[in-house]
Amino acid sequence: MSIYVVALLFALLGAVIFTIIGLISGTDETAIMVPITLLIILLGTPPEGVFAFFMAAVLAKHLTHAVPTALMGIPGDTMAVPLIDHATTLRRMGMPHIALRKMITGGIMGAFIALPTAILLGKFLGQFADFFKESSGLIFTIAAFLIAYFSRGKWASVIVIIPFAFFIKSLDTFSFSIVDKHLTITFFLGIAIGPMFSNILAAASTVARKEIIRKKPNTYNLAPETKSWKGYFPNPFTILTRKQTIFTSIATFISSLTFVFSPVGMTALMGEIVGSRTKGAYKQATTSLTVMNGVTESTYIAEAIIPLVAFGIPLSPVALGPASPLFNAPPVYSVDPIHNLHTFLTSWDFFIFGLIGITVSALIAYPFAMNYARKASVLVLKFVSQEAIIAMFIGLACLLAYYEAQLLGIILTFTVATVGGLLNRILGVGAGVQFMVFYASSWIMLTLFGV
Repeated sequence: MSIYVVALLFALLGAVIFTIIGLISGTDETAIMVPITLLIILLGTPPEGVFAFFMAAVLAKHLTHAVPTALMGIPGDTMAVPLIDHATTLRRMGMPHIALRKMITGGIMGAFIALPTAILLGKFLGQFADFFKESSGLIFTIAAFLIAYFSRGKWASVIVIIPFAFFIKSLDTFSFSIVDKHLTITFFLGIAIGPMFSNILAAASTVARKEIIRKKPNTYNLAPETKSWKGYFPNPFTILTRKQTIFTSIATFISSLTFVFSPVGMTALMGEIVGSRTKGAYKQATTSLTVMNGVTESTYIAEAIIPLVAFGIPLSPVALGPASPLFNAPPVYSVDPIHNLHTFLTSWDFFIFGLIGITVSALIAYPFAMNYARKASVLVLKFVSQEAIIAMFIGLACLLAYYEAQLLGIILTFTVATVGGLLNRILGVGAGVQFMVFYASSWIMLTLFGV
């Protein structure tokens, strides 16, 4: 079978799965992307198929996360949190359907602008790859402190870097003494499902349970369905105004270059800049939403692609989180030595198979969200249990952890999830900081203690 057909099929799989997942509010990108991408890799999928799958999944997720954000006023995922205020403004005006159309059209633009931009920048930065590889331990440590300082936990995140590195290295040393190999997947999974697992722990605690108990079900008011186009596939070029198109193009291009910054932070920043230059509540809300959802897409794609093309080591928040299996998925991919998509794919491969992924995703997720957003939201609210989704991903994490180290892998995963999840929930130490510390832990412990 042609590799292009394989890539097309996996792009289709990624688009369908994550179009559905994106409709479920509150899903965390890292917690859902890491286990499923790991599973795809460990099943023996060719690198081209893996990359097409990931690109399709990212775009589909960020197109349909706009549905609960716009129609119900609840964030589809963590990346949608900065969009809530403007989406709420349009809901109060009785125009959530306008918010939805602007958001997903901005996302489409962001994806197609970010792909070539990120590859070109990655190609340029590749000239300095040797320096980055040789200094990776120091770079990871510096990046951990920078990301921690600019995270919502700020000084608390900075303070726990060395204790968390000690914790990770201790677990690594202990597990090595039992299975005679360094584990990676279990650490990834533990950090990824940490926020989910912390909610389960809170529910099981008589002390913390009172903080999450709800006395009555949440109530959501959905606007009536409206359609202003003929046929199934709306023309995205008629959805945005000229000013919105220009602002989105500029913002997504700029954000594609800032691959070391937080995607949520860049989304909020670009929304504020554009909003401050737009007068009128309606124009400000619609323009900001268009730009911000475009930036969620461009930052995610760029932060995955640039480190892959340039270095082969994860040097961005997205590369350390949702995209981490593309770099490190033992025994298939590794970062020491570098043996991952950076090794297997050329710049043209990244462009061609990335284009296959986002094109397939756009053809599936975009018209689906435009035509069936309200009906899909009703079905999700009525029949999909949030607890079932959490259980599914934790179950998948157990499967993959068992694959790597049997019972030890499962116990280690939940040990990391307990500590990492509570650090995230209580102190605001995000997954990006924890992943960066995981990579930096060996260098930190070697530098401080010589081990």
